Amino acid sequence: MATFKIEGGHKLKGNITPQGAKNEALQIICATLLTPEKVTVSNVPDIIDVNKLIFILGELGVKIEKTAKETYTFQADDINLKYLESPEFKRDGSSLRGSIMIVGPLLARFGKGYIPRPGGDKIGRRRLDTHFEGFMSLGAKFRYKKEESFYGVEAPNGLQGTDMLLDEASVTGTANIVMSAVLAKGKTTIYNAACEPYLQELCKMLNSMGAKISGIGSNLLTIDGVTSLGGCELRILPDMIEIGSWIGMAAMTKSELTIKDVSWENLGVIPRVFRKLGIKLEKRGDDIYIPAQESYEIQNYIDGSILTVSDAPWPGFTPDLLSIVLVVATQAKGSVLIHQKMFESRLFFVDKLIDMGAQVILCDPHRATVIGMNHQSNLKATTMVSPDIRAGISLLIAALSADGISTIHNIEQIDRGYQDIDKRLRAIGAKIERID
Repeated sequence: MATFKIEGGHKLKGNITPQGAKNEALQIICATLLTPEKVTVSNVPDIIDVNKLIFILGELGVKIEKTAKETYTFQADDINLKYLESPEFKRDGSSLRGSIMIVGPLLARFGKGYIPRPGGDKIGRRRLDTHFEGFMSLGAKFRYKKEESFYGVEAPNGLQGTDMLLDEASVTGTANIVMSAVLAKGKTTIYNAACEPYLQELCKMLNSMGAKISGIGSNLLTIDGVTSLGGCELRILPDMIEIGSWIGMAAMTKSELTIKDVSWENLGVIPRVFRKLGIKLEKRGDDIYIPAQESYEIQNYIDGSILTVSDAPWPGFTPDLLSIVLVVATQAKGSVLIHQKMFESRLFFVDKLIDMGAQVILCDPHRATVIGMNHQSNLKATTMVSPDIRAGISLLIAALSADGISTIHNIEQIDRGYQDIDKRLRAIGAKIERID
């Protein structure tokens, strides 16, 4: 288990470029299974979760070549379906929740797909019903091997287009169902579909391969099934969660930072939410410039009541940034209520912030009230364990702003979502050391 040793209290300065989006990369890489032709993907982040998925595709028989830094070609023209029911796949797939998205493409193209009970972040219940109910609506039969902890779907006679209403606007669920429906017979309409920019990019990719998807960017997708798909080339968007992380890091450390090439049109309400916390940021071309601020004040509502920041399906605020907002609010002037609606265990990391001197009241598993200290009382260094990707980066931001030297264990959780984070932070002045 690796550890970060962080000397807090140092201002950062310079430029930082966000990596390719983790959540988009997982969808796009799975979609390469839909065609026997070559697919080239650039701006692929070099992080644990993405590398695990690339490894799984290699074991499935996909020909994979790294042609340049962060650029890969995939060609799924000789798939080994026996791997799906092997002990090796159970081991490899169970540690990566994103591996669920190989099921849709395999079901569409080969008539069956299996997945071991997936792992991932320990942030509460993350059910898979949306995925499998969508597959069954298209005519697949559900299979569950309890003794082996395998889920599966089979459609030996192919899938049939249909109308469906998703029980939740799940991003991975929508992606999985879209990838299965593009090769189904007839028309499929998906109501309550997720419409995040990364899902839009997946749909655009599939259309470039020959799919017929309309309604992209809305919560109603219409898909006319085709018989086959071809190859394509695409570039993954910058990671909006990492961009939000750098905004929060600049504010907490009173630093002047420029975040390069952020794809402003795909950030949605993210800049607006940070501005509500009092953080100044400017649009400079396609960059975000954040000036050094000694103080930032949370805006109340017009009637004077306390601000609430909550997550919601796109174009609402992404749940992956609520942990960042919570940490940033600990040093703001004013108070804010953080309402995490989707996952009931994601706020439990606040006990470590309280140990560091933050004034946070955990109201229940979904809500926390933060009383900002306006940098009048700095956080104190401590020893912590990263419970998941987003809580891990939040604790790292807290440590960078704290007095003294902090240690964060289990940083593999942070490495799952952030590429070379210690090297990139040292390049802008952070005092951070990786200890293996």
